[in-house]
This record gives sequence, C-alpha cells and structure tokens, in this order.
Amino acid sequence: MKIVKTLCVLLLLYTASAGVLFDVPRLPILNETIRVLYFHVPIWFTMIFLLFLSSINAYRFISTGDLSYDLKSYNYSNIGVFFGVLGIISGMIWAKYTWGTYWTNDPKLNGSAIGLLIYFSYFVLRNSIEDESKKGKISSVYNILAFSMLIPLIFILPRLTDSLHPGNGGNPGFNVYDLNSQLRIVFYPAVIGFILLGVWIADLRLRVLKLKNKL
Repeated sequence: MKIVKTLCVLLLLYTASAGVLFDVPRLPILNETIRVLYFHVPIWFTMIFLLFLSSINAYRFISTGDLSYDLKSYNYSNIGVFFGVLGIISGMIWAKYTWGTYWTNDPKLNGSAIGLLIYFSYFVLRNSIEDESKKGKISSVYNILAFSMLIPLIFILPRLTDSLHPGNGGNPGFNVYDLNSQLRIVFYPAVIGFILLGVWIADLRLRVLKLKNKL
C-alpha cells in the first residue's frame, strides 16, 4: 500500500501541475474548460472501478459467507458513490460553461443520477436490517443487481438515443476529435492517479471499519 500511496501522490501532483502548464486545444465553447477533463472523467472511472470491486466482494460473500467480504463490499460502495457524487458535481459545473445550464434532460446525465439513487437505496437497505448475516446476504444480492443496472444506464442506453454528452448518441467523444497528444499525457496518468486515490481512501476507511467492529 505504501507503493500505491507514493505513486498516487506523484501522479496527482503531475496531473495538477501539467494540467495547468500544458497547452490545450482551442475548441469553440470549451476553450480552457476542457481542462476539467483531467478530473471529471478520471473521477467517473474511479467510481466504476470501486463499485466493480464492491460487487466482486459481494459475490465472494454470497459464495463463502465470510463477513469480511461484506465489509469490503460495503466499504468500496461507499467510496465509489462518493466519487460518483464528485463526478456529478464536476459535470454540472462543466455543463454550465458548455451547455449554459447545470442540468439538461440528457440520457447520460439522467442515467448517472438514477444509478447513484440505486446505490443510495443500497445504503438505506443495509441500515434497515439489524442481523449482520441477513444484512450481508440481502445487500450483497442488491449490490450485484445495482452494478448490473448501472452499466447499461451510463454506457449503453445513452448510446442508443440522442445525447449532448461526448461519446453518446452519435456525438463524438474526446478520443475521436480533440484528445491530442498533450491532453493524453495528462489524462491517462490522471486516470491511474485517481483510481489509486480511490483505492487508498477505501483502504484507510476499511481499517477504520475493522477497528470499530473490534471495539
């Protein structure tokens, strides 16, 4: 974990400095706001990665009955949803500058919001059950279903309909028309850095949860 922390700090420092110093494409409307790409998209990738780990641990709990897997699943989902909220907020700020409004009736935006609401319901479900074993079984099944619903909501459905969001509904993504070499050398390290940050935060919180359980 020390290697993860060190690499995470180095990559995020590089992202912050290079993201400000390196030049960006002068695209109409976007202009300098394209720098949000270094944060907004990596945050969403981090959310997906952590929620994937959460669903994997949920499956492992169902298979083994080991409560430690349920604790890990709950922990990863907490941090994953936290990053999801950050993704929504950063996207709303970016949308205000590019689309003129914080929110539109867009399938990508609505799908993301619905996906987060599904996970909020997961936390409500867990808190409504007192028995630890029963809580773990029911919430683990729900967790797996939640992740299987999240992927179509944010990756598949927006591609089938008209969407303002890049990469959906015929609207080309950044990797097609403007993710040039300078953007790439900041964007890809940012993705790795934010994912490592999410894993680091999840590891710290898991230690806290284990200590609380022992007490």
